[in-house]
Amino acid sequence: MLWLVVAALAVRQMAVVLRQPPGERLTDLETWIGENGVLHVTGSLYDSDRFTGTPFAGLVLKPLARAAEQNLGVVWTFGSLLLVAALGIVAARALPGPVSRRTALLAAPVAISLLMVSLPVRNALYLGQTSILPVLLVLLGCFVVRGERAPGLLIGLAAALQPTVLLFAVLFRLTGRRRAAVTGGAAFAACTALAWAVMPGDSWTYWVHHVAGAGLGGTADGLANQSLHGALLRSGLAGPLEIALYVVLAAAVCFLGLRRAARYAGDGQLLLAVAVTGCVAVAVSPTAWQHQLLWVLLAVVGRVGKRASDRLVWPAVVVLVLTLPGTVLLPNIEAVFPVRDNVLLIVALAAACAVPFLPRTSEHWQHPVPADRAAPVPARWSRVPLLPFWRRVLSRPNLLLELLLIRVVYSAYAHVRLAATAGRATAEHHGRQIHSIEQWLHIDIEHWANQAVVNIGRLRGFFDYYYSTFHFIVPLVILGVLYVRRPADYRWARSTIGFATLLALVGFWLYPLAPPRLMPGLGFIDTVHGVQDFAKPDYGSLTEMTNQYAAMPSLHFGWSLWCGVVVFLLAPKAWTKVLGLLHPLFTVSAIIATANHWVLDAVGGAAVVALGFGLTHLLAGPRKLRPAAVPAAAKPQDDLAAPLPVQVPVQMPRATDDPVGGKQL
Repeated sequence: MLWLVVAALAVRQMAVVLRQPPGERLTDLETWIGENGVLHVTGSLYDSDRFTGTPFAGLVLKPLARAAEQNLGVVWTFGSLLLVAALGIVAARALPGPVSRRTALLAAPVAISLLMVSLPVRNALYLGQTSILPVLLVLLGCFVVRGERAPGLLIGLAAALQPTVLLFAVLFRLTGRRRAAVTGGAAFAACTALAWAVMPGDSWTYWVHHVAGAGLGGTADGLANQSLHGALLRSGLAGPLEIALYVVLAAAVCFLGLRRAARYAGDGQLLLAVAVTGCVAVAVSPTAWQHQLLWVLLAVVGRVGKRASDRLVWPAVVVLVLTLPGTVLLPNIEAVFPVRDNVLLIVALAAACAVPFLPRTSEHWQHPVPADRAAPVPARWSRVPLLPFWRRVLSRPNLLLELLLIRVVYSAYAHVRLAATAGRATAEHHGRQIHSIEQWLHIDIEHWANQAVVNIGRLRGFFDYYYSTFHFIVPLVILGVLYVRRPADYRWARSTIGFATLLALVGFWLYPLAPPRLMPGLGFIDTVHGVQDFAKPDYGSLTEMTNQYAAMPSLHFGWSLWCGVVVFLLAPKAWTKVLGLLHPLFTVSAIIATANHWVLDAVGGAAVVALGFGLTHLLAGPRKLRPAAVPAAAKPQDDLAAPLPVQVPVQMPRATDDPVGGKQL
């Protein structure tokens, strides 16, 4: 099945590239080998900034220009996908042991799939870049070929294409492979000297005038340059001060990163050592464009954390950062712009210098501290085929991973909600349907409530403020309190609102609906957004950030109802329960009085929340876990604020070696 996923991803990537118009696909490749490409002209390769490769790369590509021009697109893209597949297979075979049979079976297709969906590979395929080749040459030199000379030759050849790769020769030297290091440096020098002899002017331009290509391509202070040099320029530094600081920081990163890489290589984690060295190369390079950041993805093999609940945090962070843009990972808040704009560099620096990867000699390498899980609940419905691996976790989830999960899910929700529209005519037709049903049921109170609120200034201001403010604040506050005080209930509550939101997206997609304020001829007044001009075809597009026709079901009411139910179930005081139930009451009044929803929208919101609670109950069992058999003298705990009695499996300690050489428990 995973190999079928790999095939589907490969077909999709080829389709995405080839469906682009001829002038918009493989743009970098076109500027190199197209009819007017730099590899065809008789002048310098660097007369413009279109060619960013080394002179040796131009020397290698020039003989292939005519042949590649004839097959521009299909052959190039297919060949790049083959390189990605080879890279994934080599990386999977290089995992540090011991590796279980299941891991060995799944590693290759999972690795290729992650590479396919990563931003560097997608960017390289879109532009027609060759940045996958140096990474593959390094992995072949480290894990496939034997001896000392062949690995050095491959490293030198890769460095001739991407100069910072020469740091792997330093890694060879630090790990005792002196001959491979010398061979790599000699191969790089020979390739560079050959290019210098054939193209002395271009070599001078690249190595001296542009300082190893630092002035080529896009602007160095652009967001695409994820190196220390680019980050310093974006921070406002410039001139000799920026250069001096960059040199000092680059030297420090090289010193710390390469020492760590050598230590991991000596520990038997050579793939992690390669990833750390690649991250150092990304950080210290004058320019590190997105298609050159594939090294960072290899750092996913590092194991971080002694607890099983923390083991997935680092891989999840790496995969999310390497597959999603920074605007999806972090909110549009000015205070986090420096992190959002440099998130790839931050992860590369963390992998190179800071993340405490476990050594293989650690007792937690194979056996992390297990998370506390609840025993299966006998009260589950026996006829429902529950997921066998879904067991309630009692411990608090990792905060970083949880924040990333919430942000990514909300971003996906916003994008799907924005795309789930079928046009004004369909939305208004559905609005007339809803209005007719409400008239038949005698619950069409929207117009009366809207007109009544409009004439009372303070009440109108209260509902407008409540509608636009408390929708996000209250659920986030409740989730935060549960995370700190009731971690087991936090997981249960978070799953419930997640299921409800996913079900609501289905409703937005299948049934686009115009709210009362966007229904012409019915006399509703939009108290929040102002009077609508129905003469304009796009009057409903108040902003570019939201879909005005995503009204059924109402998540304004759905989320508020979730808040009320959770507070009612978990609050220890009666007055707190009553206060929690007031929130959905005020919310349903606000969405109707401001003409933003129909009454039936609120019914739909209640339905998806009820389904969310039901799905969570079926998958994870009831909220209040049933204890194991307790002694008769034990007194049950009635206070909801007290820890819930649960049945936790007892884990026997493992046998360990004593200093004498025997076994003891």
